Amino acid sequence: MKVTANGHEFEVEINDPAGIEITPDTPTVLLIMGLGMQLVAWPLAFVNALNRAGYRVVRLDNRDIGLSHKTSVPMPNLMWMALKYRVRLPINAAYRLRDMVEDTRGVLDALNIARCHVIGVSMGGMIAQGLASHHPGRVVSLTSIMSTTGARGLPQATPKAAMALLSRPKSRKRDDIINHFTRVLGIIGSPKFPMPEAEVRQRIGAAFDRSFYPAGTIKQMAAIMASGDRSDEVRRITVPTLVIHGRDDPLVPLKNGEDTAKKIAGSEYTVIDGMGHDLGALAAVTARVLPFLQQHTAAKTSSAL
Repeated sequence: MKVTANGHEFEVEINDPAGIEITPDTPTVLLIMGLGMQLVAWPLAFVNALNRAGYRVVRLDNRDIGLSHKTSVPMPNLMWMALKYRVRLPINAAYRLRDMVEDTRGVLDALNIARCHVIGVSMGGMIAQGLASHHPGRVVSLTSIMSTTGARGLPQATPKAAMALLSRPKSRKRDDIINHFTRVLGIIGSPKFPMPEAEVRQRIGAAFDRSFYPAGTIKQMAAIMASGDRSDEVRRITVPTLVIHGRDDPLVPLKNGEDTAKKIAGSEYTVIDGMGHDLGALAAVTARVLPFLQQHTAAKTSSAL
């Protein structure tokens, strides 16, 4: 379904738990995906697990990705931006993560969702952090997975992971796209929890068939770089928070998760051995997330009585 928020149109999918009458009090989880990733990148096994636990699940395509609004802005020069970032010069971009936070807040408004649990991965974790910081009344709990505060001095991607992320497929043909992103995910993924290649290829193919807009990834990457260090924003988070990070993440190394957890007072921190920059360790993530959500769903219900 399409909703209008923050002046743009966004694609949203809602999965309701079976056998439960949906009311304004039905606990809801908002899932925010990462850089260049569509809402279909959330594993259905995770969505189904949340549904079985009694949660409505809302997923959205961020701006410039999937079936959501494509911004009519000039293509950013990432190399020039990266150079300015290294020497700590201001970076201008058509939009920043703060704008994407307001996109998300607007989607909640459009869906008449007053408060919800928010889970974000990678760039989606950055947006989720911003929502919890700037609109704490809308967030029951925050789960930030394989994400970062953007603080200066934190470890950056390994050279191999960075090269993989910045590399380009041979062509825009479907097979070349599938082959390319299968290689990329093999480099940044979880060494202990490798996804079967056939499943990876099927997911990439389905995403390609739904929407292929590589310019959106570049625009989103520019938004991340222009947003810089968000430590002050993250320190203001007061909602219950769970930080999850993979010990073997080559794209957003472990220290980034440690830093996030340290800057959010009272947050819980979980490191998953063998997890890289993907959701291959889905069973371990789900086993940690569900009790956290249930704890704070119960706390919200009790406080409302």
